[in-house]
Amino acid sequence: MNIFRLAGDMTHLASVLVLLLKIHTIKSCAGISLKTQELYAIVFASRYLDIFTDFISLYNTLMKLIFLGSSFSIVWYMRSHKIVRRSYDKDQDTFRHYFLLLPCLLLALLIHEKFTFKEVIWTFSLYLEAVAILPQLILLQRTRNIDNLTGQYVFLLGAYRGLYILNWIYRYFTEPHFVHWIPWISGLVQTLLYADFFYYYINSWKNNKKLQLPA
Repeated sequence: MNIFRLAGDMTHLASVLVLLLKIHTIKSCAGISLKTQELYAIVFASRYLDIFTDFISLYNTLMKLIFLGSSFSIVWYMRSHKIVRRSYDKDQDTFRHYFLLLPCLLLALLIHEKFTFKEVIWTFSLYLEAVAILPQLILLQRTRNIDNLTGQYVFLLGAYRGLYILNWIYRYFTEPHFVHWIPWISGLVQTLLYADFFYYYINSWKNNKKLQLPA
């Protein structure tokens, strides 16, 4: 494992911890899109079907368990916790996220590396992850005023994918025959979706101002 992959994993983990910190300590999910969290739960459930059949390393298994457990617990908190669910802005979080599922599945059936059930579902998870942030970004544009923890969560989530791109570039030049177009293109699309948010986040940090996105 190279430093870019490790940094990406730790940044991804940090984004989850920031979100859980907000939910557990403040007992609020204001500014967080339940639609995006549900999509991430589907992403991890479909990607990690091999968790009990293919052992790669203890680190790999632990990270899979953490992301699976945290994604479903966040969805539960936002849907069912008697205090947290009151802060969920259902009226603003109206993106029809389930409409993303079928196109991603059809694309996975058409474009994949191997036509097996596990491979197609894994590819589906890549395509879905690429667009899973859309409901969250749209919600932030609608609410405009973004608290620090929500801003940090989204920034870390985008930074994780950016670090993974650096990991792929590093491996391309250091490992023979390392070419995986599907993860590369999906990851690039996902990172580009954050570009506008990154711009306003970095500007707000530089100018020491509250983060606001244009409507």
